[in-house]
Amino acid sequence: MSKASNDIFSTLRTYISKVTEGERTPAEVAAAVNSWARESADALKAKIHEEVEASVAKMGFIKREEFDRLAAQVAALNGKAPVKSSPAKKNASKPAVKKSTAKKSAAKKSVKKVVKK
Repeated sequence: MSKASNDIFSTLRTYISKVTEGERTPAEVAAAVNSWARESADALKAKIHEEVEASVAKMGFIKREEFDRLAAQVAALNGKAPVKSSPAKKNASKPAVKKSTAKKSAAKKSVKKVVKK
């Protein structure tokens, strides 16, 4: 078993012995275990957040808020209003790309050659 699971069992044994000896009521023990579980979950979430932040920073990525702040600073330096970016609208805002006219003109030329013969 891992160290964490040993800590859990050790804590539970301690609480059970306190209930058995009459030092605490089952409700008090349940409240203490619930509080301990919440604190452990919060500590785990914080640790995961720190690790993700460190990994993302190592890869050279930035947060959306940092990008928006930088874009606003650049816009201010250029004397323009900052442009709000939205990840969902990036593809929608692009104009439709027209198909190459080279294919159309090649098709027209081949049709003209057939018609002349």
